[in-house]
Parts: sequence; structure tokens; C-alpha cells
Amino acid sequence: MVSLWFQKDTVTTITLKNIPPDLHARLKESAERNRRSLNSEILVRLECALSAPRVQRYATAQELKAFTDRQPMQDHSRIDRFKKQGRR
Repeated sequence: MVSLWFQKDTVTTITLKNIPPDLHARLKESAERNRRSLNSEILVRLECALSAPRVQRYATAQELKAFTDRQPMQDHSRIDRFKKQGRR
């Protein structure tokens, strides 16, 4: 993935304030793993988060409901019996 921020002629500067220490540490570790500067890691993560496709929650919920409605009913007592057998 080629970062869009790297291709622009002009860039804007943003200062992050009040970053929790644990978040800073996790970002720093991730940057080291990916062989990036902390700044580059933050830019890549922001770009990925903002370019991710939007999930249509209502439509997805309807599809999931339709899928589960098509599934056969299960005898849960039978499943519980198999679970108990496996615990012996």
C-alpha cells in the first residue's frame, strides 16, 4: 500500500496531545515492528481507518437474520449431552 500522504506536494501538520502512555507504547512497538517512524505509523493507521469501507449495519443484520432463519432448528439437549461426554 502506497500512502497517499507521501505523494502530496503540501502537507498539513497536526499535533497530538494527551496520548495515554499505553497507547503511545503500543504505537511505538508497532512502528518498530513495521520499520516505520512513529509519525509514519500513525499516518498509515489513520489512512487505513478512514479508507476502510463503511459497514451497513442494518443491511448486514438483515442478511444475518435471513441466513439464521434458513438454518434448521437444533436439538440443544443433544449438543449439551455431547459436551458433557467430552468433559469426562
